[in-house]
Amino acid sequence: MTDNIERSMPERVTLSDSGATLLAAGGLAAAFGAASCCALPMLLGSLGLAGAWLSGLGLLAGPYRLALLASAVVCLAGGGLLFWRRRAVVACAPCRRPLTTAFLTGALSLGAVLTVLGFIFA
Repeated sequence: MTDNIERSMPERVTLSDSGATLLAAGGLAAAFGAASCCALPMLLGSLGLAGAWLSGLGLLAGPYRLALLASAVVCLAGGGLLFWRRRAVVACAPCRRPLTTAFLTGALSLGAVLTVLGFIFA
């Protein structure tokens, strides 16, 4: 007696998932470095938080600001493209991995905001 019950295989992380995650994390790190000079201390100060700890990072990242902004744009655009393609191909992508979807959405959004702030205060 055999029954034809389909066994669910554990879903593996696809290349576009890990690529989008790595690109989003790299873009977020580059945007954070580029915005650490002027934009982040001003933003944190307006929220009532101390931003003095960013002065050391701002001194290190200041000379490489344009390279950090360019790499942030490239990484965030690439991560956004892979994330969009994954959502377009898979019909129910948020149902599959809600934590990955939430991380990618948050990282891409925060990276985009920090990149725009970096361009404004450049």
